[in-house]
Amino acid sequence: MRDKHRTRLLGLIAFLLALSATTPAAAAPTEAGQQLAHTAVEFTSADGTRLHGELIAAPGASGAPGLVMVGGAGPVAMDELRPAAEAYAAHGIPTLIWDKRTAGYSTLSRDYDRLADDALAAVQLLRSRPGIDPNRVGLWGLSEGAWVVTLAAGRTSEVSFVVTAGAVGLSPARQQAWAYGEYLRHAGITGSLVPTMQSTLIRELAAARLFPEAEYDPVPAWERLHLPVLAEWGTLDREAVPAESERIVRDALDRAGNQHYTIRTIPDVRHNLRRSFADGFDRPSQLPDDYAEFESRWITGLAGGLPPVSVGAAPAQAYASRPLAPLHWYERPWLQAALTAVCLVGFAGHLATGAVRRLRRRPVPAGVPRPARWAALTGTLAVVGTPLYLLFMAITAAGLPGPVLLGRPVAWLMLQLAAVATVVAAGTTVATTVRNPPADGVRVRLGLLALSGAAFVPWALYWGLLRP
Repeated sequence: MRDKHRTRLLGLIAFLLALSATTPAAAAPTEAGQQLAHTAVEFTSADGTRLHGELIAAPGASGAPGLVMVGGAGPVAMDELRPAAEAYAAHGIPTLIWDKRTAGYSTLSRDYDRLADDALAAVQLLRSRPGIDPNRVGLWGLSEGAWVVTLAAGRTSEVSFVVTAGAVGLSPARQQAWAYGEYLRHAGITGSLVPTMQSTLIRELAAARLFPEAEYDPVPAWERLHLPVLAEWGTLDREAVPAESERIVRDALDRAGNQHYTIRTIPDVRHNLRRSFADGFDRPSQLPDDYAEFESRWITGLAGGLPPVSVGAAPAQAYASRPLAPLHWYERPWLQAALTAVCLVGFAGHLATGAVRRLRRRPVPAGVPRPARWAALTGTLAVVGTPLYLLFMAITAAGLPGPVLLGRPVAWLMLQLAAVATVVAAGTTVATTVRNPPADGVRVRLGLLALSGAAFVPWALYWGLLRP
């Protein structure tokens, strides 16, 4: 074991010397006022999709290493990657970016294998460009892009290195659940909304196939990498489950027998390695002043020899992630949808019937308790408002919960109060109806309302509305 550590130490010293000795003039930052060349490019992926991009390079680059950048989740346009690409290009690394495909990629549908095909097509294009050393072209991936580039690099010998930023070692569902908790706790939110977001909502979306690739396992792709890897996380990463992901990635590379990886934690930057002004919970686009300096030295240093294993301090993580339990029978999406429909039929139907009667200027029939209208009104608000609010929270990654009162977002607190009011009003309506039975026509209407109230109780308990 000591010999192994001694060998790694000597190798690290040799690699650092190579970094300083092999950094060519082309890798130095561009001179003040020097303009980078932006060249529009097009290339075709394996399925025939035509992709449009841009190659950014310093003028006169010759025999330089090349970099293909793959962005994070969502419909990433190359404008989002351009500042980072320009930073690499200014340090002598010609960099290729492109607009992410829309065919076969959306909020509800995505295929990482297909995105990996896009990345490999970009690699082939960059290898064919003049001024690029085809034997020194690598992939850079951010967050979801890290899953893509590790898949792509494991398929071919044309990729000579991999750089990742904010890579996630867990499944997307488990990672997103952890990130929800980070943002909710940061906002001062406690109570039932936290487990509802972290467990109930995530598992229901995945079961309903509204969370694409929810159970994707990134580990096998890491285990196939034998080329040099630079994996980086920010100390203010609130999304990638950084400490666990770093350990998972490191263990996977060790199992692969990879002896040429570097793991690095960058201070004072967030998930995308950009600056943060709110402890990592904001989303600014400003790059650090030294962005791409270390990475460019690492890439150009590969010309002098493969780096030994180097592991820096592990990123911090206040809370551990938790595995997501499989759904019980009563949690099936179809059953939850049926309960929702039953609730709406009684609540919204009662309101609609009353509205029609008022429009026709008919009197309220005798025997309809006043609380029935309140049960219908607050029940409809809770049943319609809850999924809308939770979906909004999911779309915004729990980053915009709204004003918080008593440890709850005001919107969620109002939904909880509406749920309590619904149970009280429905119970009062049933008790009044039993004491004073109404006419047959009214009895049917109130019976539907009572059925909705009975279905509403387990529904509201499950979604956290009737829990503290």
